[in-house]
Amino acid sequence: MHTVVLETSGTTAEEVLAVARGTARVELSPAALEAVAAARGFVDDLAAKPEPVYGVSTGFGALAVRHISPELRAQLQRNIVRSHAAGMGPRVEREVVRALLFLRLKTVASGRTGVRPEVARTMAEVLNAGITPVVHEYGSLGCSGDLAPLSHCALTLLGEGEASGPDGTVRPAAELLAEHAITPVELREKEGLALLNGTDGMLGMLLMACADLARLITSADVAAALTLEALLGTDSVLAAELHAIRPHPGQAASAANMRAVLDGSGLTGHHQDDAPRVQDAYSVRCAPQVAGAVRDTLDHARTVADRELAAAVDNPVVLPDGRVESNGNFHGAPVGYVLDFLAIAAADLGSIAERRTDRLLDKNRSHGLPPFLARDAGVDSGLMIAQYTQAALVSELKRLAVPASADSIPSSAMQEDHVSMGWSAARKLRTAVDNLSRIVAVESYAALRAVELRAAEGPVPAPASRAVLAAAREAGVGGAGGDRFLSPDLAAAEAFVRDGRLVAAAESVTGPLA
Repeated sequence: MHTVVLETSGTTAEEVLAVARGTARVELSPAALEAVAAARGFVDDLAAKPEPVYGVSTGFGALAVRHISPELRAQLQRNIVRSHAAGMGPRVEREVVRALLFLRLKTVASGRTGVRPEVARTMAEVLNAGITPVVHEYGSLGCSGDLAPLSHCALTLLGEGEASGPDGTVRPAAELLAEHAITPVELREKEGLALLNGTDGMLGMLLMACADLARLITSADVAAALTLEALLGTDSVLAAELHAIRPHPGQAASAANMRAVLDGSGLTGHHQDDAPRVQDAYSVRCAPQVAGAVRDTLDHARTVADRELAAAVDNPVVLPDGRVESNGNFHGAPVGYVLDFLAIAAADLGSIAERRTDRLLDKNRSHGLPPFLARDAGVDSGLMIAQYTQAALVSELKRLAVPASADSIPSSAMQEDHVSMGWSAARKLRTAVDNLSRIVAVESYAALRAVELRAAEGPVPAPASRAVLAAAREAGVGGAGGDRFLSPDLAAAEAFVRDGRLVAAAESVTGPLA
């Protein structure tokens, strides 16, 4: 079993995914534990002094004006966890919660929070035991961190609230901790606040969205190539020299992917004699420009995510010289912006894919394909309603592209008077990515049927296209023929795209695609 060792310097996207989506165990390096202990020493020193220090000996937010006496400080830390665990709505997915808890532990391991080593060890033990706190959809404004979601995680560390075990059954957290011989923590000065004050939820969801979108962009390139081939389009627009004169790296990568898929095709460029084309429609001709822009947007988002992975987000923070300083690093704007940017890019990638699908189904624009790719149009409706479903998904993607980060609602008696809404941006991006996978699946399904119909007339599709077609049929994605219950075919196509088999089939001929 893979083990992720947390150092003071942070972690990587791959390590987050290994813990959140996989079975990787978590350990703290000796250097990290030493840094955690040293920072705790500074906090203990400050706690012993009469001067108030935010988070150590004061209340929180708008209540920070009250100095808390030593005998009430443990209660203060418990109370902030209990009162802030105020989420509502559906449970958040297991992978998101595991990312949330792991990324908070990443910041604790930096030695900038003042949490004791035993608290950090307990966090790792909970992750390694497969215990997942129950976290709810609503409760974070993306400023002062993802407060409510992180509070529900912290509540589990106290042995309170609910969590699910490795079997997924929701039970009292105290029972699960006892079963795994994990001692609930007794919080001391600053520790409750330190467990709540980070951008960990929105960052975890950003990292997972980046991983999923990377696969979907390549899938969209393959689907666009199949559509170009089925429409007898020209691959001359994919020439490397054309893309070199507009040097966006993502555009060049997408064009190269499409060229590789179409290499050796007997269909491309065979315009119909009765309808000569000088050039293809924008949705076909500009496919690399749009998918490439999505690639470049994704690269920017990854840059922001990498910076955040190297950050220690808390307030106040413990500095190397022992000072404990208030700051605003918990504000989720950097993450929220790129989450919204990715939602915009995903919407446009879905939009152009739907336009290509519609072109495949319209006999007036498909250059000889049967209406709706039906066997007996009129008796059969073919893929008419598959495009309706795709259009509905695209329409929702456009709604999801409205930026959450442009909104702000003041809270905490106007102390927290500007917030990022980054958690909301992350939640809607997850929906957008799911929808995009379905949209690409519909285009792939239609394009494969169209290529199959062309091949039945004699011309030979590209070797990569034939490999994708064979793999799709093996995966249960039905071929051309009379009308049948279509939903299972589309579900199979979605799985074929989502789990990477579409790209893998093309790569069996082309080699690695970007």
